[in-house]
Amino acid sequence: MKTAIGRGIALAALVAALAACGGRQPLKPVEGQRLPAVPVGATTAPTGQQLLTPSTQARPERNVELLRQSDERKDDPFDLPPERN
Repeated sequence: MKTAIGRGIALAALVAALAACGGRQPLKPVEGQRLPAVPVGATTAPTGQQLLTPSTQARPERNVELLRQSDERKDDPFDLPPERN
């Protein structure tokens, strides 16, 4: 019985520690380091938030439109059975 209580306390402490490690502060470069160079064609360097926001190409929108009407398949003249020699 003692080990079950000890495991429960250890598990609760682990969950609390993991929940506390997700900081929500704005990102800043480490002291002595710079942000990445200005991309070619851009007028200003991107901010930390802009660097973390995925582009449309990285995360495209999904088209989840369901098939609303099914159509009969037309006869395919090239769908022939294999020939036997």
